[in-house]
Amino acid sequence: MKLFKCSNCGQLVYFENTHCEHCQSLLGFNADDLQMTSILRAEDTFWMSKGNSGIRYRYCANHEYGVCNWLVPAESESPFCKACALNRTIPNLSKPEYIQHWRVIEFAKHRLIYSLLRMKLPLISKAEDAEKGLCFDFVADGHSVSNERILTGHSNGLITLNIAEADDIIREQTRKLMDEMYRTVLGHFRHEIGHYYWERLINNSADLDAFRQLFGDERADYGAALRIHYSKGPSEEWRAHYISSYASVHPWEDWAESWAHYMHIVDTLETAYSFGFSVDPRGIQTAAPLRTEIKADPYRVKDFDHIMQLWLPLTFTMNSISRSMGLQDLYPFIINQRVQEKLTFIHNIINKNGHSSYMMVGSQDLLML
Repeated sequence: MKLFKCSNCGQLVYFENTHCEHCQSLLGFNADDLQMTSILRAEDTFWMSKGNSGIRYRYCANHEYGVCNWLVPAESESPFCKACALNRTIPNLSKPEYIQHWRVIEFAKHRLIYSLLRMKLPLISKAEDAEKGLCFDFVADGHSVSNERILTGHSNGLITLNIAEADDIIREQTRKLMDEMYRTVLGHFRHEIGHYYWERLINNSADLDAFRQLFGDERADYGAALRIHYSKGPSEEWRAHYISSYASVHPWEDWAESWAHYMHIVDTLETAYSFGFSVDPRGIQTAAPLRTEIKADPYRVKDFDHIMQLWLPLTFTMNSISRSMGLQDLYPFIINQRVQEKLTFIHNIINKNGHSSYMMVGSQDLLML
């Protein structure tokens, strides 16, 4: 993600900030220009941008719960911003711990939507298009009469997230139980949105045959593939072909895992680019070039090979710093040649489809579970 600054005083601020620590101005994120805007209260109770006094805004309705700092044009019929308008079900707000979980979830989801807006991918709610749209359910175990366990996943544009994933302890326990190297709320969103865009961009498209050549035939029995994976485990050779062991389950999961890693790479490189990051190891000579200067916005780079030339030095640096803090590697993955071919395919698909205008819905009824 890029750097943001207060438009009143120029102080650097985080994406989630609601006010500037330096000048105390109120802040809101404007999804139309992807900028953080300092705002003033107007006499008619709407909010007005300091940078452009001719445009009036108000906060998203979810701002009152401390889960959103995005702005909505004053004339909008929707009380929700472009990210929150995608919610179909939110946690039960009568439970304080659920509000905290929701805050963690929304912070991650807003970062996801920021990236999709930067990619300029088609983004539309199910309230606008029931067949091709996107929506989110954030629910807890036992919310229904059947007391069923909620599984995080995607189905026909509906992304469901068990809010227990926002609990650091529970998520870490699950990560160890599932023998995963990495598990975050943002990672979940990036994986599940990959499933959504497979349906939107690959299924029944001219690129389906090329997808099958790289990822395999998705017509293979998905349920049987899952049963084999969880009963026998992954093949010992999975590292030669996949970014993760779970990617080896089925072509759909290979695509979603690869898509998530593509988003990890581009978003992290954008951050490094915004900071003017460079790597110049002192007194070290290796076969792999580790000297680089990140001068390009990755969202604008057409050649994925160039992105990879930046990624290796950056991840080696990040992991070295993480180990210096006594922590696990920040990026504990190896991108082999086969995985790089898959990431290149995804990069080209996004560039091919990333110029569609996005549409969002107006107000909608929310379920609280």
